[in-house]
Amino acid sequence: MGSVKTIQLSKSIYEDTDAEANELREYLKEKGVFLVNIMSSPGAGKTTTLISLINRLSKHFRIGVMEADIDSDVDAVKIADKTGCKSVQLHTGGMCHLDAAMTRQGLDALGIDDLDLVFLENVGNLVCPAEFDTGATMSMTILSVSEGDDKPLKYPLIYQKCDLVLINKIDAMPYFTFNLDRCIANIKMRNGNSTIIPISAKTGENMSEVEGYFINKTISGGKCKNA
Repeated sequence: MGSVKTIQLSKSIYEDTDAEANELREYLKEKGVFLVNIMSSPGAGKTTTLISLINRLSKHFRIGVMEADIDSDVDAVKIADKTGCKSVQLHTGGMCHLDAAMTRQGLDALGIDDLDLVFLENVGNLVCPAEFDTGATMSMTILSVSEGDDKPLKYPLIYQKCDLVLINKIDAMPYFTFNLDRCIANIKMRNGNSTIIPISAKTGENMSEVEGYFINKTISGGKCKNA
Protein backbone atom coordinates (compact mmCIF):
# COMPACT_ATOMS: atom_id res chain seq x y z
CA MET A 1 0.00 0.00 0.00
CA GLY A 2 1.52 3.36 -1.04
CA SER A 3 2.25 6.13 1.42
CA VAL A 4 0.20 9.31 1.42
CA LYS A 5 1.74 12.69 2.13
CA THR A 6 -0.28 14.84 4.52
CA ILE A 7 0.01 18.62 4.33
CA GLN A 8 -1.01 20.74 7.32
CA LEU A 9 -2.68 23.94 6.15
CA SER A 10 -2.44 26.71 8.72
CA LYS A 11 -2.77 29.92 6.72
CA SER A 12 -6.25 31.40 6.74
CA ILE A 13 -7.84 31.96 3.34
CA TYR A 14 -8.91 35.32 4.76
CA GLU A 15 -5.38 36.37 5.75
CA ASP A 16 -4.77 38.65 2.76
CA THR A 17 -8.26 40.16 3.02
CA ASP A 18 -7.79 40.79 6.74
CA ALA A 19 -4.48 42.56 6.06
CA GLU A 20 -6.14 44.78 3.44
CA ALA A 21 -8.96 45.52 5.88
CA ASN A 22 -6.54 46.62 8.60
CA GLU A 23 -4.68 48.83 6.14
CA LEU A 24 -7.97 50.42 5.05
CA ARG A 25 -8.96 51.10 8.67
CA GLU A 26 -5.65 52.88 9.26
CA TYR A 27 -6.15 54.92 6.09
CA LEU A 28 -9.66 55.94 7.17
CA LYS A 29 -8.41 56.87 10.62
CA GLU A 30 -5.77 59.13 9.08
CA LYS A 31 -8.43 60.74 6.89
CA GLY A 32 -10.82 61.19 9.83
CA VAL A 33 -13.57 59.16 8.14
CA PHE A 34 -15.86 56.83 10.08
CA LEU A 35 -17.03 53.89 7.92
CA VAL A 36 -20.09 51.87 8.94
CA ASN A 37 -20.79 48.46 7.39
CA ILE A 38 -24.55 47.73 7.39
CA MET A 39 -25.65 44.12 7.01
CA SER A 40 -29.04 42.38 6.98
CA SER A 41 -31.21 40.00 5.04
CA PRO A 42 -33.11 41.35 2.01
CA GLY A 43 -36.22 43.26 3.03
CA ALA A 44 -35.13 44.00 6.59
CA GLY A 45 -35.33 47.73 5.88
CA LYS A 46 -31.67 48.74 5.41
CA THR A 47 -32.34 51.51 2.91
CA THR A 48 -35.38 52.92 4.72
CA THR A 49 -33.47 52.93 8.00
CA LEU A 50 -30.48 54.55 6.34
CA ILE A 51 -32.59 57.33 4.83
CA SER A 52 -34.16 58.10 8.21
CA LEU A 53 -30.77 58.03 9.92
CA ILE A 54 -28.98 60.18 7.35
CA ASN A 55 -31.66 62.85 7.50
CA ARG A 56 -31.07 63.05 11.24
CA LEU A 57 -27.27 62.88 11.16
CA SER A 58 -26.69 65.24 8.22
CA LYS A 59 -26.75 68.22 10.56
CA HIS A 60 -23.77 66.73 12.40
CA PHE A 61 -21.75 65.07 9.63
CA ARG A 62 -20.85 65.26 5.97
CA ILE A 63 -22.18 61.89 4.82
CA GLY A 64 -21.61 59.60 1.86
CA VAL A 65 -23.19 56.25 1.00
CA MET A 66 -22.04 53.18 -0.93
CA GLU A 67 -24.86 50.88 -2.02
CA ALA A 68 -23.83 47.30 -2.83
CA ASP A 69 -26.08 45.06 -4.92
CA ILE A 70 -25.67 42.26 -7.40
CA ASP A 71 -27.38 44.50 -9.96
CA SER A 72 -29.45 47.72 -10.39
CA ASP A 73 -28.93 51.21 -8.98
CA VAL A 74 -32.34 51.50 -7.30
CA ASP A 75 -31.05 52.03 -3.76
CA ALA A 76 -28.29 54.50 -4.66
CA VAL A 77 -30.77 56.65 -6.59
CA LYS A 78 -33.27 56.47 -3.73
CA ILE A 79 -30.65 57.51 -1.17
CA ALA A 80 -29.54 60.47 -3.29
CA ASP A 81 -33.13 61.58 -3.94
CA LYS A 82 -34.33 61.23 -0.34
CA THR A 83 -31.28 62.61 1.49
CA GLY A 84 -29.29 64.69 -1.00
CA CYS A 85 -26.04 63.08 0.15
CA LYS A 86 -23.33 61.76 -2.14
CA SER A 87 -24.05 58.18 -3.19
CA VAL A 88 -22.49 55.54 -5.42
CA GLN A 89 -23.73 52.12 -6.51
CA LEU A 90 -21.41 49.12 -6.27
CA HIS A 91 -22.19 46.11 -8.47
CA THR A 92 -20.68 42.90 -7.17
CA GLY A 93 -21.05 40.92 -10.40
CA GLY A 94 -22.96 38.13 -8.69
CA MET A 95 -20.88 38.00 -5.51
CA CYS A 96 -22.89 37.98 -2.29
CA HIS A 97 -20.53 40.15 -0.24
CA LEU A 98 -17.94 42.91 -0.25
CA ASP A 99 -14.38 42.64 0.98
CA ALA A 100 -11.84 45.33 1.87
CA ALA A 101 -10.42 45.67 -1.66
CA MET A 102 -13.89 46.17 -3.13
CA THR A 103 -14.73 48.65 -0.38
CA ARG A 104 -11.55 50.61 -1.16
CA GLN A 105 -12.60 50.84 -4.83
CA GLY A 106 -15.97 52.16 -3.74
CA LEU A 107 -14.42 54.77 -1.46
CA ASP A 108 -12.13 55.95 -4.26
CA ALA A 109 -15.15 56.35 -6.55
CA LEU A 110 -17.16 58.10 -3.84
CA GLY A 111 -14.38 60.48 -2.83
CA ILE A 112 -13.95 60.95 0.91
CA ASP A 113 -11.88 64.12 1.24
CA ASP A 114 -15.02 66.11 2.06
CA LEU A 115 -16.75 63.43 4.17
CA ASP A 116 -16.84 62.55 7.87
CA LEU A 117 -19.16 59.56 7.89
CA VAL A 118 -19.67 56.90 5.20
CA PHE A 119 -22.30 54.15 5.25
CA LEU A 120 -21.70 50.96 3.30
CA GLU A 121 -24.97 49.13 2.67
CA ASN A 122 -23.71 45.61 2.10
CA VAL A 123 -25.42 42.98 -0.07
CA GLY A 124 -28.61 41.61 1.51
CA ASN A 125 -27.44 38.31 2.97
CA LEU A 126 -27.03 36.89 6.48
CA VAL A 127 -24.03 34.66 5.72
CA CYS A 128 -21.38 35.91 3.26
CA PRO A 129 -21.12 39.59 4.32
CA ALA A 130 -20.28 38.55 7.87
CA GLU A 131 -17.38 36.38 6.70
CA PHE A 132 -15.41 39.16 5.00
CA ASP A 133 -13.86 42.16 6.75
CA THR A 134 -14.67 45.29 4.75
CA GLY A 135 -12.25 47.50 6.65
CA ALA A 136 -15.12 49.34 8.29
CA THR A 137 -14.70 51.22 11.55
CA MET A 138 -17.78 49.47 12.92
CA SER A 139 -20.47 47.05 11.76
CA MET A 140 -24.19 47.01 12.38
CA THR A 141 -26.97 44.67 11.41
CA ILE A 142 -30.69 45.17 11.02
CA LEU A 143 -33.13 42.45 12.02
CA SER A 144 -36.79 42.93 11.12
CA VAL A 145 -39.71 41.69 13.17
CA SER A 146 -41.06 39.81 10.16
CA GLU A 147 -37.95 37.58 10.11
CA GLY A 148 -38.59 36.07 13.54
CA ASP A 149 -36.88 36.28 16.91
CA ASP A 150 -34.77 33.16 16.28
CA LYS A 151 -32.55 34.62 13.54
CA PRO A 152 -29.58 35.15 15.88
CA LEU A 153 -29.66 31.45 16.71
CA LYS A 154 -29.69 30.40 13.04
CA TYR A 155 -27.14 32.92 11.74
CA PRO A 156 -24.73 33.49 14.63
CA LEU A 157 -21.71 35.01 12.88
CA ILE A 158 -23.39 38.20 11.66
CA TYR A 159 -24.48 39.00 15.22
CA GLN A 160 -21.09 38.10 16.67
CA LYS A 161 -19.46 40.62 14.32
CA CYS A 162 -21.80 43.56 14.99
CA ASP A 163 -21.35 46.49 17.37
CA LEU A 164 -24.94 47.65 16.88
CA VAL A 165 -28.13 45.69 16.16
CA LEU A 166 -31.32 47.47 15.18
CA ILE A 167 -34.54 45.46 15.55
CA ASN A 168 -36.67 47.10 12.86
CA LYS A 169 -40.41 47.21 12.13
CA ILE A 170 -41.50 47.06 15.77
CA ASP A 171 -44.66 48.86 14.68
CA ALA A 172 -45.64 45.56 13.02
CA MET A 173 -45.15 43.37 16.12
CA PRO A 174 -48.91 42.93 16.70
CA TYR A 175 -49.14 41.15 13.34
CA PHE A 176 -46.32 38.65 13.89
CA THR A 177 -45.41 35.98 16.40
CA PHE A 178 -42.36 37.84 17.63
CA ASN A 179 -41.06 38.03 21.18
CA LEU A 180 -38.86 41.11 21.60
CA ASP A 181 -37.35 40.04 24.92
CA ARG A 182 -36.46 36.62 23.51
CA CYS A 183 -34.91 38.20 20.43
CA ILE A 184 -32.75 40.49 22.56
CA ALA A 185 -31.69 37.52 24.71
CA ASN A 186 -30.75 35.56 21.57
CA ILE A 187 -28.64 38.45 20.28
CA LYS A 188 -26.91 38.82 23.66
CA MET A 189 -26.21 35.08 23.63
CA ARG A 190 -24.19 35.61 20.45
CA ASN A 191 -22.63 38.94 21.41
CA GLY A 192 -22.91 40.25 24.93
CA ASN A 193 -21.18 43.51 24.01
CA SER A 194 -23.53 44.59 21.22
CA THR A 195 -25.83 47.58 21.57
CA ILE A 196 -29.44 46.68 20.71
CA ILE A 197 -32.06 49.27 19.78
CA PRO A 198 -35.63 48.32 18.74
CA ILE A 199 -36.84 50.80 16.10
CA SER A 200 -39.39 51.55 13.45
CA ALA A 201 -37.70 53.27 10.52
CA LYS A 202 -41.17 53.84 9.06
CA THR A 203 -42.67 55.71 12.02
CA GLY A 204 -39.41 57.05 13.44
CA GLU A 205 -39.84 55.30 16.79
CA ASN A 206 -36.53 55.24 18.72
CA MET A 207 -34.60 56.67 15.76
CA SER A 208 -33.48 59.56 17.96
CA GLU A 209 -31.74 56.96 20.14
CA VAL A 210 -29.88 55.65 17.09
CA GLU A 211 -28.93 59.20 16.18
CA GLY A 212 -27.53 59.69 19.67
CA TYR A 213 -25.60 56.44 19.42
CA PHE A 214 -23.75 57.62 16.31
CA ILE A 215 -23.11 61.08 17.71
CA ASN A 216 -21.58 59.59 20.85
CA LYS A 217 -19.65 57.03 18.82
CA THR A 218 -18.13 59.35 16.29
CA ILE A 219 -17.85 62.89 17.63
CA SER A 220 -14.94 63.92 19.82
CA GLY A 221 -14.16 67.59 20.20
CA GLY A 222 -16.17 68.46 17.12
CA LYS A 223 -14.24 66.03 14.92
CA CYS A 224 -14.91 62.53 13.69
CA LYS A 225 -13.47 59.84 15.95
CA ASN A 226 -12.54 56.32 14.80
CA ALA A 227 -13.09 54.33 17.95
